[in-house]
Amino acid sequence: MFKNRPRVPVAVVTLLLSAAFVLIYNLPFWHALSGANAAAGDRAWLLMGAVGAALILIFNVLLSLLSWPYLTKPVAVILLILSASLAYFMHKYGVMIDVDMVRNVTETDPAEATELFDSQMLAYIVGLGGLPAALVCWVRVDYGNSWWKGLLLRGGALVLSAALAGGLVMSFYQDIASIARNNRQLCFLLVPSNVLQAGYSYAKSATGKPREIKPIGEDAHRDPAEAARPKKALTVIVVGEAARAANFSLNGYARETNPLLKKQDGLINFPNAHSCGTETAVSVPCMFSGLGRENYSDEKGKSQQGLLDVLKRAGVEVLWRDNNSGCKGACDRVAYESADDYRGKLPESCGDDECYDEAMLYKLQDYVDQLKGDAVIVLHQKGSHGPAYYLRYPQRFDAFQPTCRTNQLQECSREEITNVYDNTILYTDYFLSQTIAFLKKNGGRFDTSMIYMSDHGESLGENNMYLHATPYLFAPDVQKHIPMMVWLSDGYQKDFGVNTACLKARAAQPHSQDNLFHSVLGIMNVKTRLYQPELDLFRPCRPS
Repeated sequence: MFKNRPRVPVAVVTLLLSAAFVLIYNLPFWHALSGANAAAGDRAWLLMGAVGAALILIFNVLLSLLSWPYLTKPVAVILLILSASLAYFMHKYGVMIDVDMVRNVTETDPAEATELFDSQMLAYIVGLGGLPAALVCWVRVDYGNSWWKGLLLRGGALVLSAALAGGLVMSFYQDIASIARNNRQLCFLLVPSNVLQAGYSYAKSATGKPREIKPIGEDAHRDPAEAARPKKALTVIVVGEAARAANFSLNGYARETNPLLKKQDGLINFPNAHSCGTETAVSVPCMFSGLGRENYSDEKGKSQQGLLDVLKRAGVEVLWRDNNSGCKGACDRVAYESADDYRGKLPESCGDDECYDEAMLYKLQDYVDQLKGDAVIVLHQKGSHGPAYYLRYPQRFDAFQPTCRTNQLQECSREEITNVYDNTILYTDYFLSQTIAFLKKNGGRFDTSMIYMSDHGESLGENNMYLHATPYLFAPDVQKHIPMMVWLSDGYQKDFGVNTACLKARAAQPHSQDNLFHSVLGIMNVKTRLYQPELDLFRPCRPS
């Protein structure tokens, strides 16, 4: 069997691989192209055929450049396994692959990553990746009788492919250019070029020279009058995870998912808030950076200090407590604690793999008791992180039935997915109410407040899209429209002169994560040139 392995010319191998990549692993791409090309009428199929042929030829050019002895097969195996994995995720969740998606995957924690693996993914990798890879390894690739003849043949195939591809593109240039200009998402759907381009961009930024962290707000200080206040200020910032505004009853959702929060005096809900990104790796560092969504980039955000550094410089004590995959650089220079440290100490709140969000309140009173001045505490939720939504809340919050109790969303109905997701929102309602109760308990020593906003939203099957991390330009509103609210104690409202009726009257105006940086500086009375009063939620409703 192995002695009689067929010999296949290298030019045929690269052409067959190119055809497989374009025609087998790119169903989401072809679906999107078909929709974009619908207006072409009778020319639609002709144009689809021309695009397919051109892509096969272009891929063949690229593979021909890598078709050398001892290199062809390893490259083919890697690309086949990678393409099969991408085909699975793109088909199952409707995701697109860009540099932010690669960053999100590389920076997530192992526990979250394993929730994405299932038997269907294994079938994709084995069937679409492993078997073709085994076939490539089995055949003998023929590079020609001599190196110069082989080089001449490969070079001829490369030039011919490039010429034919160029001819096809030029023949349909007007149609192709129009579709490309108006449907930029297509480049994020084309396997495997999408992940190779995104991976290169991410690796380039991640392996560059070490970043110098630029200090910001070096003029930050507190007004001397703050020291004379009989009470110190204590603010808790809760960063949600994958919570979408559309499923909060405070925002008009038909189901009662916020039964406890709706009873809280001093709570102001902001129903028209949007995120900086559609994944944690972008939104969290962005909201704490002060750059704003329009100016934010990963390079800028990670090359300078952020809100928590400015607060610390002004004399505010800062603590970040995490029940997620870290703070993505936002808390690198302040005190940090992880809920993972409580495993074994809180059997009712922590299992073998993770903790429920309420674990972040464990012994938080001990920290508050030793405070001598003003403080900001950040609580980073696990929240509504999917696809294993059922793991995010205790059994007693399994109110909406039936629920999807697996990470394989394709096995569940839309009703089951919505139910289990709504249960995560119900638990967030409880967690936020418990946080407010904690702040009320400390109202004798502190003027207390809470700010809550999710990092991004979530897709639950609308337009066959699930989870999040779609490139911002193409992301549906449910991935960007986030819940946001503020709670102020009676003491805080009085001592800081905040008119909550004014806040409620302005709450429906557009807001975003850009407001966080300047609102926290304002609420903590930190003076710095960085402060932009027009982005401070509280400024219009406080004495001038």
